[in-house]
Amino acid sequence: MTGSSKGGRGGAKKTAGAKTAGGTPLGPSHRARVRVKTARGRTLGSKLWLERQLNDPYVSAAKSAGWRSRAAWKLIELDEKYRLLKPGMRVLDLGAAPGGWTQVAVQRVKAGDKGGGFVLGVDINPVDPITHAALMQLDFLSPGADGRVIEALGGRADLVLSDMAAPATGHRQTDHIRIMALCEAALDLAVRVLSPGGAFVAKVLRGGTENDLLNAMKRNFRTVRHVKPPASRSDSAESYVIATGFRGAEGAQEEANKA
Repeated sequence: MTGSSKGGRGGAKKTAGAKTAGGTPLGPSHRARVRVKTARGRTLGSKLWLERQLNDPYVSAAKSAGWRSRAAWKLIELDEKYRLLKPGMRVLDLGAAPGGWTQVAVQRVKAGDKGGGFVLGVDINPVDPITHAALMQLDFLSPGADGRVIEALGGRADLVLSDMAAPATGHRQTDHIRIMALCEAALDLAVRVLSPGGAFVAKVLRGGTENDLLNAMKRNFRTVRHVKPPASRSDSAESYVIATGFRGAEGAQEEANKA
């Protein structure tokens, strides 16, 4: 189901204070550490999780700025450094729920403004409306998904984003295989919906991309790099792959012939 929210629901708040180069309020500031007491019915694991959330400056900064998740800061930091989001762009956000990355994209491509960009958030689960974003509940792995996405975008995308991660099992190798499979699927869709010169950003786990996937990216994009933004927790195995300069079908074939 495709829909575009109109009105004021789901937008990030405008907060006072210093701004980044992109005009977004600067994020986290540290404060006194909060300790959580163990309560009846609360396991040690849940106590530690709650304590980490309460003491995470990105969590409180996201709440203050109106972002739906702390992950919004990861995209902000990536964009501040690599200038991925520009006014007027068409952006596809895969695995958009709960909507933090979609919110950032809407703000930075100036979706909703005259001559501004367009942002489509896609997720297998419903996402609450986001001001000036189009949302589609869709399994992007289903047959014909690329055609539906291009139709909803009104053309080919300039940037495809994927912050997707499969539910963690606790088994490192299994989690790595699952997230890399999602990255591979996202890349496959990106290659089918991106316009020449476009870019692709996706989450990967420590160890980076597998050789086959990395080679596919290099065939299809002029530049591929791995980045870990400051908002990514230091104890997390995640990082992001940024692929820019999409070659298009003909360019990818030429590159493959050279190999």
